[in-house]
Order: sequence, then C-alpha cells, then structure tokens
Amino acid sequence: METRCDWCVGDRLLEQYHDTEWGVPKFDMRELFECLTLELMQTGLSWRTVLGKREAMRESFFDFDPVLLANQGHRCLPTWLQDARLIRHSGKLLAMINNAQIVARRGPAFSDDLWRAIGGTPVVNRYASIDEVPTQTELSRQVSLQLRKQGFRFIGPVTTQSFMQAVGMVNDHLLHCFRHPEHPL
Repeated sequence: METRCDWCVGDRLLEQYHDTEWGVPKFDMRELFECLTLELMQTGLSWRTVLGKREAMRESFFDFDPVLLANQGHRCLPTWLQDARLIRHSGKLLAMINNAQIVARRGPAFSDDLWRAIGGTPVVNRYASIDEVPTQTELSRQVSLQLRKQGFRFIGPVTTQSFMQAVGMVNDHLLHCFRHPEHPL
C-alpha cells in the first residue's frame, strides 16, 4: 500500500489528485493558468470543494484558455454568477478574467518567468510532518509580489505557495510519501 501525504488520505478525489497531479512540474501556459485560477478560487474554501467543481469550471471557463477567457469572460460573468456548479464569487471571477488578460498578453513568458523565479528547478523540501509545511515562504512572498506588480489579483503569498506546490515548482510531498523524490520505492 502506498503511503501518501496526510492531507489527502481517506478521500478518493483528493488521493487521485495527489497521486497524479499535485507537485508534477507544469510548464504549459494553460495548465499553469488553470492551477493559478483553481488556487485563487480555493481562497476561503476547502480544496475538496474546488476539485469537486473543477470539471464544471473547465466547461464554463473555456477549458481555462486564457485567451478565450480574456476576450469573452466579461460577457459570461452574469451566467457564471447564476451557475451553482461554479464558485460564484464575483471578486474571484473578475480576478480570473483579469489574470487571463495578463497571461494572454504575456504568452510563454508567463511560464518562463515563473520558473526563472525559482532558478528553473523545483525546490524539494524535506518535511516529515504536515505540521512542518509552511503556508507561505520567503519565496512565495517574492513570487506573489512579482505577480501583483504585473497586475495579477487574488494572489497573495499563501495562494502563491499553494500554486507553486500544485505546479511542482515546490515539492512539499512529505518524506514518507511515495511521491517524494527521496522516498525509497
């Protein structure tokens, strides 16, 4: 039986996400934008709630295509605010549209700049317990500040830390987890 990070154990959806997606390095602009959007949607909610609504968000948000969201998001906003399958928070939805406009303008430079901020290689941490994993770090504060200077919204250091974990910029799988690079297989 595989040992996993404590935060996902016992929930099939969370375990599947943990086992196949969380911490896997992502470089594609659309994938990065999707993860950034999911993290901003999670603010104040459980990750389980966000994952449970992800397919509906993919359907409604043009599969998180930043160009389509940048061009059509404002037109769709009234419909999204009425759709119970989505997270209907106007501030988060407006932030998503704003962020899509920035990503669409920046193109591949969005990914390049993110990865350059960490030296191009994932930061691999060595935490034994979930209690050791910080909710924010100096690195997440720096990256958050860079993103906010570019105009991104709903992207504080805690959200940025979660984002960097999700997209594999920071590997915070616990040492006992089968997904940690140093875990004996």
